[in-house]
Amino acid sequence: MNDKALTIVKWSFEIVLIIILSFMYYLNQPVLTPKVLFIPKGSINQIITQLRERNYNVSKLDSILLRLIGSPQSGWIDMGTNYSSKGDFLYKLTTAKAALQNVTLIPGETTYIFLNELADKLELDRQILQKEYALQSNIIEGAFVPNTYKMPLGITERELIRILLYNSNKQMKDLSIKLFGTYNEKRWFHFVAIASIIQKESANTEEMPLVSSVIYNRIKKGMKLQMDGTLNYGKYSHIKITPKRIREDDSIYNTYKNKGIPKVPVCNVSFEAIRAAVFPAKTDYLYFMKSKSGGHDFSCNYSTHLRNIKHVTK
Repeated sequence: MNDKALTIVKWSFEIVLIIILSFMYYLNQPVLTPKVLFIPKGSINQIITQLRERNYNVSKLDSILLRLIGSPQSGWIDMGTNYSSKGDFLYKLTTAKAALQNVTLIPGETTYIFLNELADKLELDRQILQKEYALQSNIIEGAFVPNTYKMPLGITERELIRILLYNSNKQMKDLSIKLFGTYNEKRWFHFVAIASIIQKESANTEEMPLVSSVIYNRIKKGMKLQMDGTLNYGKYSHIKITPKRIREDDSIYNTYKNKGIPKVPVCNVSFEAIRAAVFPAKTDYLYFMKSKSGGHDFSCNYSTHLRNIKHVTK
């Protein structure tokens, strides 16, 4: 082999070595991520673009590498750590599906109780959840849409609250636009406040427009609402309301002491309750009493209401 050939081989070897070393260096670059990462559906290029927009350390070269490694999975990915090498990061995108936990917010539940359940089921810090909720939302109560949420173990308190508020806010805006043609936060949460009382007081969905009519009829006549459900706020969500509690509770939620609708919703509500708040039934009802069948007996005058009470308490 002549000198020219040896030189070509030498330079070729060095070029290949530089490429290999550069490639190894690139794959060992650190990538900072949450321990669980959400990957939206889309093509590889779309996924890489969205990751770049979220300030993750990825480039167009990663699109090529992913085509060699495999297709990224959509949904929650378990990164296992906050720091990964670029190689590990790309590999996990294709293989490491995160374990999901179902967390259900039932209609009528308070945020206080819901945060307790989130902390318990997702192994999160309850105080940090409360802090994040206060930082990310100016709505004291009623900001979440009741649903069953599939959340990954390992999600941070901040990210969890962000996702729940974002999804809930989007659904509320969509419904408001459908009902009113626009979204006004102050007006919307006035109806959520009414809906929260309807949610607490109704035995079923069918009763909601009737309960709503009682609320509007009593307000129109200048009567106090005097509804026990308004006192099932916050940590008192499942506490039986007693005469003692009614006497001693001086909160804005006590509709035995205060006239009108509490300025803050009592709980998180279903869209059925919101529709009932916006579209009450047309009735003259002023009272309702839980019957032996589990529903409510509605009445227009106090004497009939007293008879309904006697019928139940016999």
